[in-house]
Amino acid sequence: MTVPRVRLAPDLEVSRILTGLWQIADMEKEGATVDPETAARAIDRYVAAGLTTFDMADHYGSAETLCGHHRATRGAASGTETLTKWVPKPGPVAMEDVRAAVDRAREQLRTDRLELLQFHTWTYDDPSWLDALDHLSALVEEGRVARLGLTNVDAAHMKMALDSGLPILTNQVSFSLLDRRAAERLAPLCQERGAHLLAYGTLAGGLLTDRWLGAPEPQWNESTPWSLNKYRRFIEQVGGWDAYQTVLRAARSVADRHGASVANVATRAILDHPGVAGVIVGARLGESEHIEDTVRAFDLELNDDDRAELDAAIAGLDPVPGDCGDEYRKPPFLTASGDLSHHLDALPAPYPPVTGADGRTRVATGTVWEDRAGYARAVRDGDRIFLSGTTAEHGRRLVGGDDAASQTHFVIDKLEGTLRSLGGRLEDLVRTRIYVPDAADVEAVARAHGERLGHVRPANALVRAGLVGERLKVEIEAEAVLGDLIG
Repeated sequence: MTVPRVRLAPDLEVSRILTGLWQIADMEKEGATVDPETAARAIDRYVAAGLTTFDMADHYGSAETLCGHHRATRGAASGTETLTKWVPKPGPVAMEDVRAAVDRAREQLRTDRLELLQFHTWTYDDPSWLDALDHLSALVEEGRVARLGLTNVDAAHMKMALDSGLPILTNQVSFSLLDRRAAERLAPLCQERGAHLLAYGTLAGGLLTDRWLGAPEPQWNESTPWSLNKYRRFIEQVGGWDAYQTVLRAARSVADRHGASVANVATRAILDHPGVAGVIVGARLGESEHIEDTVRAFDLELNDDDRAELDAAIAGLDPVPGDCGDEYRKPPFLTASGDLSHHLDALPAPYPPVTGADGRTRVATGTVWEDRAGYARAVRDGDRIFLSGTTAEHGRRLVGGDDAASQTHFVIDKLEGTLRSLGGRLEDLVRTRIYVPDAADVEAVARAHGERLGHVRPANALVRAGLVGERLKVEIEAEAVLGDLIG
């Protein structure tokens, strides 16, 4: 059959099922290497079946190099689209760092221009992630990158990037019968803004397949493949093995009515969701490919009864906590290792603290007004932290543009980074004072404050007041008491 394709942009069309190459890293984790020509022949088989689009990253082992070898040896007949990611270490990002990363990917993929570069950030409380996207936008203008995407970014921060004028085309996130977070806010946002979701984890590393139907829970250990270790943590979050088996049985019931596989049902259910441009199905090139069954998902049409049966099973699950991508930023870490130890060595503070002769520690965030008006962004005095009025200005950019909610989210990110630099966290906040000049923005600002701090519930005042800056929608000041003193 013909594999359907979707046009993400005038200059970028992809197959609706993309082939994910993250398991190349797993195949190479013990020092093994994947033979380039063996991988190229495997890629040929995908292309022949109409699965021409491959998703990879700078840290997926030699995936970029393998696809570059295929492109070079097949020439014009390669017929592939190669989407990659850049996942920098946290901390300041200079233009030379960004250019080096892009040029390295271009060299490995043997292409003059990256078709889609998807960016991941480890934390939002350091505005360096926005600096990186600014630099990447400049490389789009230069022609080194065709299109920019995000990966593992939640709805509030994708909206913030879009409201800030950044040219974001896609967001790649976990989305499956087990993990429904993307359906809540992210998919509607993409529909509203003309962006696209790329869904991964749709087969939960192979756990949403017939192989596991009725099977007892295995003994998980260090020899378990990374993909299974990662997605069994999702199963633990949604209610455990028995709850997961309920979803498998429902998928099998639907599959029986259509002569399909559980994998076909799991894939089709996400492909049909509004806002989803494509689903990424992983492969171990040359080892485990399942091409024939993968393309059969396009022969399947789910009806209302099918969807109702799946929804009933899903309704019995506990929701995966947080929003998309939170599994990489806060507990519970739903990663292969259960933490970030195989990703990060450290998470540096966004702003360097300086302790003065008076014994107080201060933080500056580099805004021109801090020096001009002679104040610190925050002062720690013993176990109390006092945070100055903070707006959404960052360098030459007004983060969030003219959207009050996006500005508020950035302000809270900046407060969070300031607190972390002084040994605190958002949960230590005991008071916030919010200043909003326009009554029309009060509800959006209040809702964003509640979304971020509703679990903390600091004392709060919201005041209508003029701000110094024509486009500023909100300013917030705050006080914190370090949590270990609160009984």
